[in-house]
Amino acid sequence: MIPVVSDEPDGPEALDEPRDGGRPANRGDRRRLIAPIASFSIGALAVTVLFAIGAWQRRWIADDGLIVLRTVRNLLAGNGPVFNAGERVEANTSTAWTYLIWFWSWVTGAEHTEYVALWVALVLSVAALPLAMYGTARLYGRRVLGPGLTLLLPLGAIVYIVIPPARDFATSGLENGLVIFWIAALWCQFLAWGRRDPDDGSRRSRIAFLLLAFTAGMAPLIRPEITVFGGLVLLVLFVSRIGWRMRVAMVVVAGAVPIGYQIFRMGYYAVLVPNPAIAKDASGSKWKQGFAYLDNLFTPYTLLLPVIVAIVAGVLLAVGAYLARREAPRAASAVSAAPADDADAPEILGAPPVPPMQRLRRTWSSAVDHVQSQNAVVVTTLVAGLILGLYWIRQGGDFMHGRVLLAPLFILLLPVMVIPVTIPASLSSARSRYQLGAGLLLLGGVVTTVWWGVAVNQTVLPNAGMDIGRDGIVDERRFYVTNMGNENPVTAEDYLEYPRMRAMVEKIRQTEAAGGGVILPSANFDEWYVAPLPEHLKPGIPRQTTVYFLNLGMTSMNAPLDVRVVDQMGLAYPLAAHTPRLTDGRIGHDKHLPTEWVVAESGSVSGFPAFIDRDEVKMARVALTCPMTEARFASYKGTWTFARFRHNLRQAAEFNSYRIAREPKYEIERCGLAMPKGLTSDN
Repeated sequence: MIPVVSDEPDGPEALDEPRDGGRPANRGDRRRLIAPIASFSIGALAVTVLFAIGAWQRRWIADDGLIVLRTVRNLLAGNGPVFNAGERVEANTSTAWTYLIWFWSWVTGAEHTEYVALWVALVLSVAALPLAMYGTARLYGRRVLGPGLTLLLPLGAIVYIVIPPARDFATSGLENGLVIFWIAALWCQFLAWGRRDPDDGSRRSRIAFLLLAFTAGMAPLIRPEITVFGGLVLLVLFVSRIGWRMRVAMVVVAGAVPIGYQIFRMGYYAVLVPNPAIAKDASGSKWKQGFAYLDNLFTPYTLLLPVIVAIVAGVLLAVGAYLARREAPRAASAVSAAPADDADAPEILGAPPVPPMQRLRRTWSSAVDHVQSQNAVVVTTLVAGLILGLYWIRQGGDFMHGRVLLAPLFILLLPVMVIPVTIPASLSSARSRYQLGAGLLLLGGVVTTVWWGVAVNQTVLPNAGMDIGRDGIVDERRFYVTNMGNENPVTAEDYLEYPRMRAMVEKIRQTEAAGGGVILPSANFDEWYVAPLPEHLKPGIPRQTTVYFLNLGMTSMNAPLDVRVVDQMGLAYPLAAHTPRLTDGRIGHDKHLPTEWVVAESGSVSGFPAFIDRDEVKMARVALTCPMTEARFASYKGTWTFARFRHNLRQAAEFNSYRIAREPKYEIERCGLAMPKGLTSDN
């Protein structure tokens, strides 16, 4: 999928743009630019408009997108970057996305933060396409100036916009738009650095280099796993010939924001990663489920066809670049006649052998000389995309159809977002004949991709919106659209049409008036159960209303901020997040804390719904006294002072890996506590 291009001019018919970014010097070159510029502009405009229309038609805010907005509401209300007031839990994976939505919500003063998230996501998603295409067009540089006609036609861009999940998650309230925009921006900056003269020490060049380092360094705040791409870029920059002063400056610029935030995260939230990463065990392994997730994306849309076309296009362009270098006049023939430097002289008969360490230094020096090149840029991009894709397959993917594979797919398509299709002016050389054959094949590939896109762009998964299959993967947007009868659910109020939601709002009002309690879902979609709070609570347990439900976004956004909302899998509830992952659980939902835990932790002692096991509540109450568990609660519920900040810093790594047993009786055994008296089994 990724063509390897040449970085050096190829003589009179140089195909690569010079490192200094110089423009074509003669009028003939300027005339030859008309066709590629016009074709690129038309293609980029068409792709961008079509993607914008498709994304707007499928506009929505996902339940998980509403989770982000609960934190934004708390920020705007002065409660801090928390999901529930008084509990320092980072419930959102993308830190940058949370603060971006908070900033624009604060600036605009919008009544509905859902519309802020919708528009910011849409703008970033749509802008990412032409930005990525521009970067790829610059990749080919003066390759478009050879004799003949060259068109820059979209290929990878078409593949991306055709996939329905790409349009679904162009809005959704999630960070996908920010992710692909960051990828496109990093791609353009990285390519510009690869084209720059390594000996250019100008102020402008240094500033551009440090801006590139800053963008790459932001990766962990965009999404933790996208650090694969940003980290590889930083590694390439670090080993290039920039000098130690620039290396130090690079480390400072790239690390200041993410390292500063990481220190804050450890001291404030008392863990190393966002809470969803703990809840979903982001370092876990579910290869079989991961391949099922890959198949779930590829099979419905016959995605393998355009992927093969993209790979073939990359190979053809790489071979074309190789032939161009072979036919170019080589100055090396003149250099070979000059006396060889002693360090590079070949070994002669009887001369002492070159020591292994000296050979290794020569090899490393030669490799470093080629680091700042477009070849290194595209290879780094390929490696990053493959590693990121493999990470998600190993992790098991996600429960949302296609969502987490969009970023690695976008990365792998970058070097063929647009491709040069050349029809040579003559067939006098082997290279020109190859250009003709390759040009016709590339044109055929673009036509095939367009035909494929027309055929599959409206494909809907079987039973989408009705069933969640055995693999646990669902077309998230279609599911909610079908169940609510609303083609474009955007606001939290729209989700009141989802089963249980209107009844929940009424039950919250009743429970708060009655003095608080734990609100629990029932099998009846129009009814909720309540475990009431006693008149006198134990010291340290606040009197509040708690909603315990899996659909965290719609629940929390339709609940007042003084109502505590927690979930069974632990996205916003550390107690659930610190349980082990269920081996056969649904992907993305493979933790499930029994209800008795939250009833015991909230202070309820009697009047439970019939399905609550009273013995389990008693045992959970004892299990919660485990010293390490009490320390974990204090780390995010206790008053945040400098002493607490320092204590959290020291224990963040330990809390990050801390796990409790799901069943209260096993947790009592694990922690070495005494079983409570008065259990039914004791009678």
